[in-house]
Amino acid sequence: MTINEIQDKIIEDFSLFTDWMDKYNYIIELGRECPLIDEKDKKDKNLIDGCLSKVWVTSKIEDGKMIIKADSDAVITKGIITLLLKIFNNQTPKDVYNSDLYFIDKIGLTSHLSPTRSNGLFSMIKQIKLYALAFLSQESKG
Repeated sequence: MTINEIQDKIIEDFSLFTDWMDKYNYIIELGRECPLIDEKDKKDKNLIDGCLSKVWVTSKIEDGKMIIKADSDAVITKGIITLLLKIFNNQTPKDVYNSDLYFIDKIGLTSHLSPTRSNGLFSMIKQIKLYALAFLSQESKG
């Protein structure tokens, strides 16, 4: 699936809930599906700057696709990073870097997060795109 097809599916999934408490519960449930990083990767260098809670993210390339793993010490944040991983995992660095994440506004996520959680969300996106940029740079060097 493309990044936009995955975003459309997320928007569709969230449209099933009319109440934001149900949406928060769904985000928490998603966190249980998070592809967790290895304990050895829970290092400061993998922490996301700008997040109130601790969020670790790692990424590698396999067969030209990004494989991203993450963890957080907060349940809502773990659910949010899981949403991002659903979109970005198994995508090319170019597609990740050039993506426009319209699902965030469509499901009303930023308007229902605290300012610090919203900043954390954008810090997570920024870090994942920086990984993609680094992989693109490695590709161009050959």
